[in-house]
Amino acid sequence: MTIHLEAQSDLEEAVHTLVKRDPRLKPVLEIAGMPALRRREPGFAGLAHIVCGQQLSTASAAAIWGRLSAAFDPFDHEAVRRARTDRLGRLGLSAAKIKTLKHLAREIIAERVNLDVLAEEDADAAHHTLISLPGIGPWTADVYLLFCLGHGDAWPAGDLAVQEGIKIGLGLQARPTEKQMAPLAEPWRPFRGAAAHLWWSYYRAVKKREGVLSA
Repeated sequence: MTIHLEAQSDLEEAVHTLVKRDPRLKPVLEIAGMPALRRREPGFAGLAHIVCGQQLSTASAAAIWGRLSAAFDPFDHEAVRRARTDRLGRLGLSAAKIKTLKHLAREIIAERVNLDVLAEEDADAAHHTLISLPGIGPWTADVYLLFCLGHGDAWPAGDLAVQEGIKIGLGLQARPTEKQMAPLAEPWRPFRGAAAHLWWSYYRAVKKREGVLSA
């Protein structure tokens, strides 16, 4: 059964379940405090929003997204499919991001991809569906599953803040690699998404800075 984090109460219930199952997380929660659920818009707009912010500062990403949102109402896959490449470029999108979004738009129109049904799929299967799309990397896929779909078991194994939080919180000698993160998270299924929220909050508490994009 797929767990969904639709409301703050869902996240809190999942975190409490995790702490009961894994006593190592009790001091983590005590330091982090209960994390706040973060959600973004689902569908094409939600994934496009994340793609637009890849490898950019928060301010730059927000500025580009603001221009795109103002230029297209609604900002959806049909609008991107019809938009001229040079117009998208003038709004701040790189050639690579334009290619990614136009390919995604075509896949949705052809009904080869349905971004909404991923919420009901196994987290690992949904992850692989997304990263099979050109220009969609693991971090983007996991952030979409977590924040746009509220997938309770999505696990951002490549996120540096989660890795660093786990290193400190579990007393590891070195920050775990993306490959090592998978077995570390096995005890937290099917609540790995809730665990990620907890580790981001812990990272913020011990490092005094944000480790994940703002809602």
